[in-house]
Amino acid sequence: MQSAYVQLIYGSGLMSKDKQNGYEEAGGRFFCFPKGSKRTVPLLPPVIKVENLTHVYAPGTPFQVTSLDNVSLEIAKGEFLAVVGATGSGKSTLVQHFNGLLKPTRGKVTVCGRDVSDKQAGRTLWRKVGLVFQRPEQQFFEETVFDDVAFGPRNMGLSRDEVKERVEDALRLAGLDPVQVGQLSPYRLSGGMKRRAAIAGVLALRPEVLALDEPTAGLDPQGKRQLLDRLENVRREWGVTIIFITHSMEEVGLLAERVAVLNRGRLAMIGAPREIFSRAEELRGMGLDVPVPTAIMDRLRAAGNPVRTGILSNTEAEEEIAKLLSGAAST
Repeated sequence: MQSAYVQLIYGSGLMSKDKQNGYEEAGGRFFCFPKGSKRTVPLLPPVIKVENLTHVYAPGTPFQVTSLDNVSLEIAKGEFLAVVGATGSGKSTLVQHFNGLLKPTRGKVTVCGRDVSDKQAGRTLWRKVGLVFQRPEQQFFEETVFDDVAFGPRNMGLSRDEVKERVEDALRLAGLDPVQVGQLSPYRLSGGMKRRAAIAGVLALRPEVLALDEPTAGLDPQGKRQLLDRLENVRREWGVTIIFITHSMEEVGLLAERVAVLNRGRLAMIGAPREIFSRAEELRGMGLDVPVPTAIMDRLRAAGNPVRTGILSNTEAEEEIAKLLSGAAST
C-alpha cells in the first residue's frame, strides 16, 4: 500500500478545469472534496471498484433484460456518493452487486479487495456492506426495537455485552434513545423513527459501506432532514462510505461529494454536484432535473442577470439574489 500523500488545493487556478469541479484523480484513484477546500489524503485503494460491469436478467429467455451495460467506477473510502437516474436506469441493480446479492454477468466488482463473485467472499460481504432497501421498516420481524437491531450482531456470534453495546451505539447514531425505544414494538414508532430504527439494524453490523436505496421515500420534510443529518453524522463519526440512491436532486446537492448518473444501464456522467448540475439540459434529456435553487439561478442568468450558476442550496441562492437586488437598488 502506498503511504504517499497528495495535497489538493481547489480554486487556486493551478489545476485544470475538470479537477476544479471538486474531485481529483491520483494514481488512478478518485478522491472527492467540496470545491474550494484544501485536503491532504492518502493514496489508498478504492473500497469498491467496478470494472466493465454488465448484468443481464433472465439471460437466454424471452424475458432477457440488460440492466447494466459496461459500467466502470471507483468509490473511495469515506466518500458520500449519490447514484441518480430515471426509473429502470439500473441504480438498484448496481448497488445490489456491492454485497453480493447479484453477481456480474460480465465484468468484475471488487469490495474491500475481494471479488464479489468469489464464493468465500460472498459469505462475509454482508458484514462489509450494509444494504438498506426502500421502506426498510416494512422488514421488521422482531417484537422489540432492541431485538430487531440485535439480530445481525447475534448472528455474528458476539457476546451478550457486545451485542448490547452495538445495539445502543447504532440506535444513538441513528438518533434514537435506546432507553426510550429499545423495548417498544417497532410498529409503535413514527414513520421517521421507524426508518432510523431500520438503518440502526444495519449500522449494528458496523459495515464499512452503507448503501441506501431511496431512504427518504415517503418521509415528511422534517423526517427527511433528520435522516440526512444522521447519515452525515454516521459518515463523520465512523468513516463509513455512503452510497445513496435518490430521485431528489436537492438531497444530492446537500450531501453528495460525487454524483453518478445512470441512463438506460450505462454510466452517463460522474463528477461533483456542481459539475453535474451545470449540464441541466443533458439531465433533462435523461428524465432528471436539477435542484430548484440551481434552476432559478440558471433562469436568472439566461435572462441576462449577473448571477453565479452552479448554486446548490437555498442559502446560496438567497445570497446571490440579495446581491442582485442590492446592485439594482444602487443604480
